[in-house]
Amino acid sequence: MAEPKAEDAIPFWRRKRLEEMSAEEWESLCDGCGRCCLHKLEDADTGAVAYTNIACRLLDLGACRCTDYARRAERVADCLVMTPEKARKHNWLPQSCAYRLLAEGKDLAWWHPLVSGDPNTVHEAGVSVRGRVVPEARAGDPEDHVVDWPE
Repeated sequence: MAEPKAEDAIPFWRRKRLEEMSAEEWESLCDGCGRCCLHKLEDADTGAVAYTNIACRLLDLGACRCTDYARRAERVADCLVMTPEKARKHNWLPQSCAYRLLAEGKDLAWWHPLVSGDPNTVHEAGVSVRGRVVPEARAGDPEDHVVDWPE
């Protein structure tokens, strides 16, 4: 049996660039907060982004996960399929987002499931949208749903 390499003790997100990650590693970076699955309003003049508490129709409001992840981009025209380039470019991603953090050279938060080992810590830490959003079908005017999410 081969001895484990010292580098294997270092979590993949600390030793690999975003482009070097396997598909499985990349997908595991999503903490399940659900914030990227909320509608956002962009000011046409300034480009400023306002966040709402309106959930995409595919978001499971309890689990904070997409109900049709494999086909989300087909079913929701403006669904963003995250890539390393987009993680570096989209400043509207929450400051707590693992993709954004790693793209900025930062580490994951204590509550991230890869750090804590528990997928519920994102909810327990109050980072997720669980219990704080409305379904798209019941939202009405998006401007009535602008929120300031705590980081």
